[in-house]
Amino acid sequence: MCQPDLEPILMALNAEQYPDVHLNLNVRGLEQSATLAISERCAQLRKEGRDVYRLGLGQPPFPVAEPVIEELRANAYQREYLPVKGLPALREAVARYHRRQEGIEYAREDVLIGPGSKELMFLIQLVYYGDLVIPTPSWVSYAPQATIIGRHIRWVPTKFEDGWRITPEGLGELCHKDPTRPRILILNYPNNPSGTTYGNAELQELAKVARRYKIILLSDEIYGETQFNGKHQSIARYYPEGTIISAGLSKWCGAGGWRLGTFTFPNNLYWLLDAVSVVASETFTSTSAPIQHAAVRAYEGGIEIERYLWNSRRILKALGTSLAARLQRIGVDVPVPEGGFYLFASFNNFRKKLEQRGITTDTELCNRLLEETGVAVLPGSQFGRPAEELTARIAFVDFDGARALVSAEAVPLEKELSEDFVSGHCNRVVVAVEHLCAWLENGEKAPPDHTDFRSK
Repeated sequence: MCQPDLEPILMALNAEQYPDVHLNLNVRGLEQSATLAISERCAQLRKEGRDVYRLGLGQPPFPVAEPVIEELRANAYQREYLPVKGLPALREAVARYHRRQEGIEYAREDVLIGPGSKELMFLIQLVYYGDLVIPTPSWVSYAPQATIIGRHIRWVPTKFEDGWRITPEGLGELCHKDPTRPRILILNYPNNPSGTTYGNAELQELAKVARRYKIILLSDEIYGETQFNGKHQSIARYYPEGTIISAGLSKWCGAGGWRLGTFTFPNNLYWLLDAVSVVASETFTSTSAPIQHAAVRAYEGGIEIERYLWNSRRILKALGTSLAARLQRIGVDVPVPEGGFYLFASFNNFRKKLEQRGITTDTELCNRLLEETGVAVLPGSQFGRPAEELTARIAFVDFDGARALVSAEAVPLEKELSEDFVSGHCNRVVVAVEHLCAWLENGEKAPPDHTDFRSK
C-alpha cells in the first residue's frame, strides 16, 4: 500500500499551532534559568499568602558595602559611554587586586569588564571554538550557554566522597581520549552548588593536567572572597599562561543586581580577549558607567571593606557548618561548606521512605518539599546530576544580612560566632532546615517547639 506523504500534514499542524514561529534550533526547548524560576515561583507563593523559605536563588544576604554605595552615589551623574574593555581606572584596580592576591604581575591591559561575568562567559564560548568541559555538579547556566552557542559539552563526574570536586585523574581520563582537542574547562571554587573548594596541592595537580593538554582554564572565582578562612588562591598561580580569572561584585560585595563582572587574561591570550571585546562592541557596548566608577572603590579594598568581608565570612561559616551538622545527624550526605552559601545534599539514604510517598526523582522531591513545607531548594539535576540520584542544592541565604553584620561587629574578629548567634540572626534558614529534616524523617513539617536550633 502506498504510504501517504506526512510532511504536508505535519507542516499544516505545526503552522496551525505555532504560526510563523521559527526559533533557533539551539534555543527551542530551553527553559528559564532554574535559579531565576525558583525565585519567581517563591514570589508567587508569597503573593498567595504562603510562608516560603527561599533557599533556591543564590542571592547574597548582605547589603552592598557602604563605601561602595557612597561611591555609586557620588558617580550617579556619569553618563558617557565608557570603553568597551572597561573604565581604565577600574581595569587598573582589578589588576592591582589580583597582583595583591596572587602575586602575578597583571596589568590593566589584561582585564576586561562586562555586565556580569555570566555575559562574559557566554561571549568567550562564542568566540572560542572548542568543547566546554564542566564538572558535575556545576552552576546551572554553564551548560545551557554552550547549548545555545552549539558547543559540545563534556561532563566530568565527581563524587560525594571527593567533596564533589573534580580530580586530576578524572580530567586526564577525559582529555587522554583525544589529546589535541581544543577545550575550555570551567573550574568554579568555592563551588556553586557544593560550597567546597580546592586546596593548593589539588590546584597544582589540576594545573599539570591542564598544561599537558593545553586546556584553556576559565577559573570562576566569583565566590573567592567568601572562602571562610580568607585564604582563597587562584589556580592561575600554577597555570598562569592558560588561566583566565573570572570574578565580579555579585557574591562577595552583595551587588548581583549591579551586573559587573571581570575577566583577567594572561598576556599570551590577548587574541582571545580582543575577540571577546569585538563581539562585546556589537552586543552590550559597555558596562554601566556609574557602577564601573563605584567598583573601583570595591577593588581598592581597605579596612572598612576587609571588616565587611571578614564578618560576612564568619556568619556564613557559622551558619553553613551548623546546617551541615544538623543534616548529617539525620543521615543526609552533605559536605561541610568551605565558602559561599550553599550545601549540596544527597538524600539517597532516605530513598525507601521517599519511594513510599511516590517520590523517585529529585524534581519530585523538591516540588513536594515546597508544596508541603514551604521550603524552596533546587534539584541536583539542574546542576548536571542524575535525577534519580536524589540530590539538591540548599542556598542558606534567607536571613537579614544587614542586621547580622551589625551584631557580628560586636564579637571580636578572632572569635567564631556561636550557635546562639546563628539561631538568633539566621532563624528563618534554621527553621527551614528543621522543616526539611522533619519532612524527610516523618513526612511533615517540624512543630513550632522543635524549631529552636539551640536545643539540637
